[in-house]
Amino acid sequence: MTQRPAVIKHKGPFFVYMVRCSRGTLYTGYTNDLDNRLKLHNSGRGAKYLRGRAPVRLVYLKKYRIYQSALAAEREIKKLTRPQKEQLIMGTHRS
Repeated sequence: MTQRPAVIKHKGPFFVYMVRCSRGTLYTGYTNDLDNRLKLHNSGRGAKYLRGRAPVRLVYLKKYRIYQSALAAEREIKKLTRPQKEQLIMGTHRS
């Protein structure tokens, strides 16, 4: 039996986000349901990288209307060095 590919929602809003893990590492992702994604990450059922690294705390967020824009932004952020990511966070982070 052939599995059907997952349906991807192509209309926004979409969010590119960074979370800081309990060990201080940073994880970048994108989603169309931020609250649910953060719950998944903190429950250990989200991204494989984050398992055992909970709790995570949202440190960066940017909203996009178009799926491709969010995906491209996520890729660009993932290419940044750790100091560059910290600068991005400091420039947009609100306490």
